[in-house]
Order: sequence, then C-alpha cells, then structure tokens
Amino acid sequence: MNATVGQCEATRRAAALNRIRGPQSALTDFLASHNISAAQIHLDHQRRIQEHEQRQQEQNAGNAEDDNADAAGEDEEDPVERQKRKRKEEKTLMKIKQSKEFKKRKFEQKKEHGSDTEMDDDELARSMLAKSKPLPGQLDNCDICEKRFTVTPYSKTGPDGGLLCAKCSKELKDEEKKDAQANKKRASAPRGRRRQTESDRLMGDVKPGAKSLVDICVRRVANVVHDIDEFGDMPQSVLDRLSQILSKQRVLTPRVLELFLRPDIDRIDIYDCGKLEQEDFQKIFAYMPDVKFVNLRFAGQMKDGPMLYMVDKCKKIRHLQLGAANLVTDEAWLQMFQKLGPQLESLKLSELNDALGDDMVEELVKNCQNLKRLKLRSCSHMGEASVDALCALTKLEHLTLAVAQQETSAATLVKLITALGRNLRTLCLEDYPELDDSVLEAIKNHCNKLTKLRIRGTSPCSDAAFACIFDNNSGNPPLVYADLSDNRDMDNMNPEGPQDNPIGLGSAALEALMKHSGERLERLNLKSCRHISHDALINVFDGVKQYPELKDIDLSFVTQVDDVVMNGIFKSCPALAKLAVFACFNARQARIPAGIAVVGLPNAQDSIVVGGALNDW
Repeated sequence: MNATVGQCEATRRAAALNRIRGPQSALTDFLASHNISAAQIHLDHQRRIQEHEQRQQEQNAGNAEDDNADAAGEDEEDPVERQKRKRKEEKTLMKIKQSKEFKKRKFEQKKEHGSDTEMDDDELARSMLAKSKPLPGQLDNCDICEKRFTVTPYSKTGPDGGLLCAKCSKELKDEEKKDAQANKKRASAPRGRRRQTESDRLMGDVKPGAKSLVDICVRRVANVVHDIDEFGDMPQSVLDRLSQILSKQRVLTPRVLELFLRPDIDRIDIYDCGKLEQEDFQKIFAYMPDVKFVNLRFAGQMKDGPMLYMVDKCKKIRHLQLGAANLVTDEAWLQMFQKLGPQLESLKLSELNDALGDDMVEELVKNCQNLKRLKLRSCSHMGEASVDALCALTKLEHLTLAVAQQETSAATLVKLITALGRNLRTLCLEDYPELDDSVLEAIKNHCNKLTKLRIRGTSPCSDAAFACIFDNNSGNPPLVYADLSDNRDMDNMNPEGPQDNPIGLGSAALEALMKHSGERLERLNLKSCRHISHDALINVFDGVKQYPELKDIDLSFVTQVDDVVMNGIFKSCPALAKLAVFACFNARQARIPAGIAVVGLPNAQDSIVVGGALNDW
C-alpha cells in the first residue's frame, strides 16, 4: 500500500517537473531520443553554403569560358546564321524596350543616378535580357501574390512583367474575359444604332432630335410582334407603317398576317408575301369580304384558288395591286378581268413573267374601261400589240409602262400619248430604247395636265427635245415630280457624246426644267445624266435661286457634282430632306446641314453641321 502511494507521488512530481521545464526541454529530449543534435544541424547548414558557393564559382567560370569561346568562334560562324541570330536578338531587344518594365527601370535609374550616369537603352535592355524569366520547372515568385510556385509553359505574365501562379493566372483570365464582354456590349450598341441610322438615312428620315412617340411605339411593336395577340383598333396609317417595317425585316409570317386581318377595315397592304402560302391568301379574302384596296407584293405562292375565291367573295374591290403572281393561269386572270374589271378604278401588276400576254391585255382593255390608274411593270410577254391596245383606255389619268422586254416603236408610243394625253396627270415610260424626239414632242403637245413625268433609259432623245418640253410658252403646268434619269448617249467610243447636238438630258434641259417647274418641284431624279455640265449645275444651284418645295434630289453618277454644287443645293433648297450623290467623287468636304440625309457620300455623318444658318457659311 505504501509502495503504491510512493509510485503515484513520483509520477505527480515528474509531471510537475515537465510543466516547469516547458516546451523547449521537451523538444530537446525529443531530438535527443532520435539522435538529432543542434550542432550537427549547424554543420550541415555550413556545408551546404560552401557547396553552393563552389558551384556558383564554377558556373561563373564556365560562362566566362563560353563567352570567350563565342567571341572566338564568332568569326567562324556562318554569315547567314549570324545575321539571323542578330535579327532575332534585335527583335527581342525591341520588345523589351517597348515593355512597361523597361520604362519603369529606366525611370528608376534616372531618378536614382541622374541623367549623367544613365545607362544606354541597349545596355539596359541587354541586362534585362540576361535576367529573363525562369524556364519551366524552375521556381519563381508570383508577380501579384508573391507566393513561391513552379513555373510551367502555361504560366501567364503579370501586369509588371513577372510570371503568375495558377490561382492568380485564373483570376486574371476571368477579369480579362469580363472586360472583353463589357467592351463588346459597349461596342455593339453604337453599331446597332449606326445601322438603324443608316437605314433611316436611305429612307430619308434623319430629322434631328428624338423620334415621335408614334414612331417609337410602332418600332417597339414591330420588335415584339411575335408576342402580340392582336393590334386592336389601330388606325390604318399605323397598320400600314407596321406592315412596311415587318416586310422589310422579312418576319411577316402566316401567324403575323392574322394580326392585320380585321373585317371592319376595307384595306389590306402586305409588302412582302414571300412567307405566305396559298391558304393564307384565301384567309385574307375570307376574313375581309368587304375589302376595297388589295395590295399584295411578292405574292409568289398565290395560285388560281385564292384568285377565284377573291373574285367570288370580294365584290367591292376597287383598287388591286399584285406582284409576282406568276402561278396564276390565264384562265384565272380572264375571270378576274370579266367579273371585277368593270368596277376597278386602279390596277397595278408587276413581275409577271409567265402571264399577261397580248391577248390578256386585250381582255383587260375590253373589261376594264373605267380604269383611272394603270401600272404595268416587268411584264415580259407584253409586246407592241399590248401598247397599241391600251389606246382604248381613254379615262386613264395615271399611266406607268415599264414592259419594254420587246421593242416598241416610237410611232406606237406617239399614238398612245396622242390618244390618252389630254387626261393624263402622271406619265411614266421606262426603258423604251426606241423612244425618240417625236415622243417628247407628242408629250409637249398633248399632255397639258402633267404633274409627274418619268422618262428613263433612252439614248436617241436629244437635249434640245427635253428642253422643248419645258418651254414656258407651251402652257403646260409645272411638274411636282420629275424623273429623267439614265437618259444619255451610249456610245462608249465617245463618252462625252456629240458636241453640236447633245444626246440625252443635258445642261439646256436642266436649266429649262428648273426655270419652268422649280417653284413647285418636290422630287428631282437626274441619275446618270452625265452630259450635264458643271457650269449648268452652278447656274441652277447658285444659292440665290430658290426652290422652296424641293425635298428629294438624286444626282448619282453625275460626275460634275462637287462641294461647290452641293453647298449651292443646300442654300437653294431650304426644304431639302434627301440628297443622293453616289459616285460623285469630287464631293467630299461639303458641310451638310443637320436634318438632311446625304446618301452615297463616304463619312457623311462626320460632315454634318449642327446648328448655324446656311447664310453664315
């Protein structure tokens, strides 16, 4: 019993002694139990230091020998290899000189030693080249967090030129990715706005300031049209604007078409029917039996079924316009002319390559005697007999013919104008190669009510004949719309044309036109009339003569247009909204007033003058 108590007392004393001796004595006992002494550790440390110094001396001696060997063997090196090595070394030094680290070192050196002891750029770059980045497998400190890490071939370079560890490399990569996405978003918005601005510019809409509330709402509705169930009681003008935007965007699908079908309106305007099927056309006439105005463009899928259904169900149609309805047969066209022809007031047909031959045109004339407006464009099978048959439509007030796939003589055109000219308010003859001065003389003598005249694509007509039309003594009223484009001499061997009697619309015709119709003229198209002289343009648009109603001018490919002419146009046309100057290479520095859409001029946006009166230029 006493022995046991003594052992317990010895154990307590040993524990108390250990607590008093503390951790240091415990560590000493632990090292002694494992045959480790502090003296041996110190000796090993000193030995490693000596070995490192010895290796360093041997390495320096070896480098010196290598430098001597390189200097000795430089003369024996191949000249081509030496030149390659020097170019590579110069390229590396150039990169070092352009780095941020080089500029930082140079600044620190100048600040520390002054400009007198400043090291040469080449020497500093070579010293930095000698202290190049560690090779893969070696150790280095991270340029950001300064932690020790093993260099790999994929180690990224930090902002100060050093290498980064794996963690910092990942963080830097994520930051660069976020910055790239942010820059992409910031850059995408201006591109989108610029594209919309250029699109509006082509349409002549560049009014300064914010868009109207109606226009903003219409554009918003067009962007989310697939999420809309119905348009409601929108007015016809807004529906027409929506149809134009959706057709331009090529999103007018059968589902979108249903939004335009309302039995309480009498008009349907679809400017792009390319995505509509045969059933969709029939649905239009089923939903709108009381429709009076039908305008279906690019109706390539329209066939006999929808045409006959329209003839049978829609008894109130007064105005019909169809484009590219090439799948409708002659039998269906014949029934349409027979049943709807007597009530039609306007008929516009275009892009018909497989129908509407001379026999169908005769049926049209026979059954559509009440037509006041007729437009036939790009109808390939119409010949001279068709033009001759149109002479019987004596009630026509607006006539457009652009069907000259087959040659039509000038005599037939003179006969047509003589028969219809007394009632015509609009006359458009496009691409008739046989149209000559006799036709222009007939227009002058018989068309005494014209407000719109379009004659395009002629080469026999002379400048004097065009000028004769606009003789102030003829009694003809001023024109509101004049399109006399592409009238020029086509002789490539003599591009300037004959000097004695100029061919095409030239200087005399332009001056006569502006003197006759300048006060009321709203639109003027002289595209490709290359025989107009610079003096004539300066005389017409001199900044003193005023054309108060002129809003749209096209002078594309009129090479005499320059900055002086453009500035004169801006001063002479206070209501100008759009000016087209494609291929007018002498016009580059004209100052464009705000609110005028200049189309075809490179970097026109940069030349816009914001504010300031034209008279102050």
